[in-house]
Amino acid sequence: MSERTGTELEITDGAARAVITTIGAGLRVFEVGGAPYAETFAPGDEPPLGAGCVLVPWPNRVAGGRWRLDGQPQELKLTEPERGNAIHGLARHDTWTVTHRRPSAVSLELVIEPQAGWPVRLRTTIDYALRAGGLTVTHGVHNLGTRPVPFGVGAHPYPRAGVAATDDCALTLSASTVLPLDQERMVPSGDASPVAGTEYDFSTARSLRGVSLDTPFGGCVPGADGLVRHALTARGGGVEIWADPDFRWVQVFTPDAFPGRGRAIAIEPMTCPPDALNSGTDLITLTPGESWQGRWGIQPVI
Repeated sequence: MSERTGTELEITDGAARAVITTIGAGLRVFEVGGAPYAETFAPGDEPPLGAGCVLVPWPNRVAGGRWRLDGQPQELKLTEPERGNAIHGLARHDTWTVTHRRPSAVSLELVIEPQAGWPVRLRTTIDYALRAGGLTVTHGVHNLGTRPVPFGVGAHPYPRAGVAATDDCALTLSASTVLPLDQERMVPSGDASPVAGTEYDFSTARSLRGVSLDTPFGGCVPGADGLVRHALTARGGGVEIWADPDFRWVQVFTPDAFPGRGRAIAIEPMTCPPDALNSGTDLITLTPGESWQGRWGIQPVI
């Protein structure tokens, strides 16, 4: 057990293998046949750059850590103090409880207690399951409080197209809009606009060489199968991030210095955009006793 990741839980199914951490319920490893389909980090290390983290009850940033619930001001801890924001929810650094475990799947839960800036008690659950050579991640949120509450959910995987270098890959997104950001604070600075015909148009595969992104995309439309799909492809194969229709947003981040890797890419499915607790955009609201569930996954394309 590590102070940074807690107990690490390995699940396998045929050639597929994943490792989940109890601190943060994060994804540390996903590979098939020994080939990596998500960036990893050393056992017991702090997840670098949010790798594999679960983002609940909001993804991305809350500007100034301030928002209102039923007209009452709320002030969250500034977990990104250099920019003055609260970032990536309340569950990343807590120890989740394992509720069910089998060889190819594991389920965990966490109760988010009322605290500064978040007055409503929630239970959040997550299930990781290997099937058909891919990884399916199912989130649940349950209102244990006495008043309705809005929330959002996101995840922070760094997919890999096997052994291919990031600059040798192409990116495809199902997004139709892009949200402008204040580049100093990384919070929205205007309304979403269409990507068609702009540098942010990834509706068809485009090379990542020379592309730098830390960008929220919206308008993610499901295909004929009812799923939103994004892809990272390289010669000979690739990897797909798929999600249920509630995941209308995706943050794409291309750090130049992922530890041990260099250039990497995060493709982060989100149910709402940055600062949604203030804008209200695509928030999900649960009444007392009500629950929500949504899925996303990583699927190698060979």
